Amino acid sequence: MSQKTPGGPEIWIRGPVGAAAASADISTASPQPVAHNGILASAPPPEASSFSWMSAHGGAGATTLATVFGGFDAGSQWPDPAAGGSGRILLVARTHASGLQAVSQVLDMIRRDEQPPGAVLQAVVLVADAPGRLPPELAKRIKVISSVVEIHRVPWVPTWRMGDLSGPAPRELSRLSKLVNNR
Repeated sequence: MSQKTPGGPEIWIRGPVGAAAASADISTASPQPVAHNGILASAPPPEASSFSWMSAHGGAGATTLATVFGGFDAGSQWPDPAAGGSGRILLVARTHASGLQAVSQVLDMIRRDEQPPGAVLQAVVLVADAPGRLPPELAKRIKVISSVVEIHRVPWVPTWRMGDLSGPAPRELSRLSKLVNNR
């Protein structure tokens, strides 16, 4: 008694694939209200953030990085400079194959000039998807991406995985910290 649905039953587990996924992942709409400690906010706080952290895909780590370094967490939507969000974007993705593919899709949108007015990609921040070295195929893809945009790599941080963001950021992130803090 198996029923076929458009896109197969997997669509309910991992979402649409192919062309539908490319258009569904990144929205040009302003970020939707998000509850922070029971308070709804649709734009960053009045003191304008210098950067907006934008996720190339779900689970990329933008919220964690915005918490650690500061800035506006735009989720997977383009930040709206007119609503107070910084148009200076740090695109965040994991280092697995689908994360790198999501980065390529956003870079292609930018190449076609489909980003909102005032939105400028400053760098791509790649968050390790697992401890250890990357497989050679993924390292090659990162090298290709780095030929068109500045890349910052975030190592695997076990304490962040457990939700403890109170400690200092790893030394490997000093360059990213300087970019975010204009130092």
